[in-house]
Amino acid sequence: MMEIRIKRAYESAANSDGPRILVDRIWPRGVSKEDAQLETWLKGVAPSTELRKWFGHDPEKWKEFQQRFLKELKKKDAAEDLEELQAIIKKHKRITLVFAAKDTEHNNAVALRDFLNNDDL
Repeated sequence: MMEIRIKRAYESAANSDGPRILVDRIWPRGVSKEDAQLETWLKGVAPSTELRKWFGHDPEKWKEFQQRFLKELKKKDAAEDLEELQAIIKKHKRITLVFAAKDTEHNNAVALRDFLNNDDL
């Protein structure tokens, strides 16, 4: 069974993370490339700037954010990065989606993990 972990960019990388994939459109402020220890940065599987700003990490908007984000992920704009993400997933037993948001329960990495676990891509 594939394990998809999520972790803030500000938490230290661990060997147990597997490949670490940044899933934000914007690089996390104050994090060096060395400290991030990323396999890759897939901006295409991050929410659009408009959606991110609309959501503003407001838990009241979480359900609607997830629905809107799912629609974005199913558009062809995200296809190339989703394919790359799928290829990484197929090669490893565990990956870690890296994000910068302070809210660890209501963010795009959580929504993306749910999408990957529940959707036949």
